[in-house]
Amino acid sequence: MTQTDLTAQTPQTPEPKRPAKRSYTLITGCVLAGLIALLALVSLVWLPYASDDTSGGRLTGPAGDHLLGTDKLGRDLFTQLMTGSRIAFEAGLGSVLIAAAVGVTLGVLAAFAQGWLDDTVSAFLDILIAFPTLLLAMLIVAARSASLGSAVLAIGLAQSAVVARLVRVLAKRVLAQDYITAARTSGTSWPRIVAGHVLPNIWPTLVVNLALQFGLAVLAEAGLSYLGLGAPPPNASWGRMLQEAQATFITAPAGALAPGILLVLLVIGVNLIADGLRDALDPAARRRRA
Repeated sequence: MTQTDLTAQTPQTPEPKRPAKRSYTLITGCVLAGLIALLALVSLVWLPYASDDTSGGRLTGPAGDHLLGTDKLGRDLFTQLMTGSRIAFEAGLGSVLIAAAVGVTLGVLAAFAQGWLDDTVSAFLDILIAFPTLLLAMLIVAARSASLGSAVLAIGLAQSAVVARLVRVLAKRVLAQDYITAARTSGTSWPRIVAGHVLPNIWPTLVVNLALQFGLAVLAEAGLSYLGLGAPPPNASWGRMLQEAQATFITAPAGALAPGILLVLLVIGVNLIADGLRDALDPAARRRRA
């Protein structure tokens, strides 16, 4: 009996399945964003000092009573950071919800457009994307007032055009598939096709994009607050903290460094979450990890 015959008769041991690789990018992003989210949640039920408490003395350094010191008005910096984290998440989540609601609706409707109407819708979305968020915020503030709600509305409407263009492209790709034609031939209505075929096929890419839009919304809110178009005092937005601390950066750098560091960490964390979700939801990436 030859070696080849022995090999043929010997049962082959199945190769052990490799464990799925952990997404360290996703884990790191969740840790960074989760710590700041925890700070925001705690601020809802407890703060070291009242937001308008100015009894701490001007520009005092870190001490037992004030973990990070005080600002030029005598307010506790750690209290302001906690309040700012809550405002950042309110701005990010509120803007993303508005962008998703408006953008998905417009994008799905635009996916059904054909010919000149399709070109017109595409050009209109490009114009909206090019429209500056700051200018839109100024128009909304002029019509209403400087508040967190106005900033969130402006950011959400500006981001809805980006979401709508993405949804339009993805939905058109799905609607061109043969199984959509088969579903229509069998009498399935368009609303059922959208709910049963279009949305389930575009949501992985959409979720990743919305995660990125969250980080951009946080940065946009900080920029608007820096210019006085965000949450008014005594609400301590990180952008307002940066604006108020720039004159005293040399003598009291903590007032600018602390909100700046938290802002950067939150945006990095959210971007890492988006990258991790992209890897986790990509079918090709899942097959490579199997």
